[in-house]
Amino acid sequence: MQIGNRKLKIMKGLEMKKIPSAFQPFLWSKNVGEMDRDRDKIYIVHQILSYGDLKELRQLFRIYDRKEVGEVFTKYPKRIYQPSVFYFVKNFILELKNRRLKEEDYVKALF
Repeated sequence: MQIGNRKLKIMKGLEMKKIPSAFQPFLWSKNVGEMDRDRDKIYIVHQILSYGDLKELRQLFRIYDRKEVGEVFTKYPKRIYQPSVFYFVKNFILELKNRRLKEEDYVKALF
């Protein structure tokens, strides 16, 4: 019986790894149903961090752990953030207050 329950728990974990259809408004350049959580991780993480609300952020952290999200944010910067969003994500969501990151690598030009 434990084997069956264990298998069920593993399958539930796999379900949490799917890209939620609720992400579609934030991932407008791709079809969520065709996205792969690993192949499209950089795009997914940055789009949700930049444009998602608290509901989407919670879902993001169900798909990727905090370490994965932090690594994507720091290793693969994208110039899509408003200044206030960049600092909110960096300092509060990802708790990277003491990490020096170049604002110009993340903040989009205003013009």
